[in-house]
Amino acid sequence: MSDVLSQSEIDALLSALSTGELDAEEIKVEEKSKKVKLYDFKRPDKFSKDQIRTLQMLHDSFARLLTTSLSGQLRTMVQIQVVSVEQLTYEEFVRSIPTMTTLTIFDMNPLEGSGVLELGPNITFSIIDRLLGGPGYAPEKARELTDIEEIIIGKVINRFLDNLQESWKNVAEINPSLKSIENNPQFVQLVPANDMVIVITFNTMIGKSEGIMSMCLPYIVLEPVLPKLSAHYWFASTRKENNAEHLNLIKKKIEKAKIPLIVELGSATIPIQDLLQLQVGDVVSLDAKVDKELDIKIGTRTKFKARPGLVGNKVAIQISSIVEEGEDENNGY
Repeated sequence: MSDVLSQSEIDALLSALSTGELDAEEIKVEEKSKKVKLYDFKRPDKFSKDQIRTLQMLHDSFARLLTTSLSGQLRTMVQIQVVSVEQLTYEEFVRSIPTMTTLTIFDMNPLEGSGVLELGPNITFSIIDRLLGGPGYAPEKARELTDIEEIIIGKVINRFLDNLQESWKNVAEINPSLKSIENNPQFVQLVPANDMVIVITFNTMIGKSEGIMSMCLPYIVLEPVLPKLSAHYWFASTRKENNAEHLNLIKKKIEKAKIPLIVELGSATIPIQDLLQLQVGDVVSLDAKVDKELDIKIGTRTKFKARPGLVGNKVAIQISSIVEEGEDENNGY
């Protein structure tokens, strides 16, 4: 029975209350009684709400990584967002897939079993067209991939799997690898029809082309890591990333950054008239003394003191001291 009453049912209920055939107190008692929740034994829930939420957070991270990676590879605007995370039977997942689509079967070593990444025709052909120098348009009518197109999309999927590995590292160390590419969902039989699977659906936009991408992960693949699919474990693992190894990696990246280094020999103030009349060979007297240490600036901040000199035929400086924070009133701090 539907939870929403029709107008005729509402009229009949009001009429019964007004004539006394139905007692309002009996309705209240009935509402307070224990309600029965329907349960379909043909498709039992094997994933808790907490595990599904964790899978959504995990693949939100995958979508962000994939957006950045694919944008750089295709040199166009890419937007990928998780639309839904559902648990279905494998038969329901297969029935929901159109015939002309790109199905990539991949392993998730060391986890047992395989997963499926399904790319809609719009997404597949937009990627291929863009990589071959086109604007990224998909054909009006879907068709099977040629051998060359299959090789091209296979290389793209390998980068997808690299991003999947990165997003899963807080839960499990996996090494996904591409097994095969199919166009007909009837040829992809990973698990029995009644087995439960998780289906993550992504809304994908590449340039002006929009389509759906979905990932199917069978229960047999996720079963070993189910205890780790909890919000508590997820956040605890995320905090552990800030260890010494990551800090050293950040430090090495910063050390390679190039910054301007300026040595001030001195300064002078002259009238504009004299400036306009300067010629080759003229001497401008600076306010700095010969025996005074020079300021070395990093950007706009004075960080070192030094003395000028020569190394061979080249002008050089020798650092004599380090300016600590707050030591020099003109250091910009």
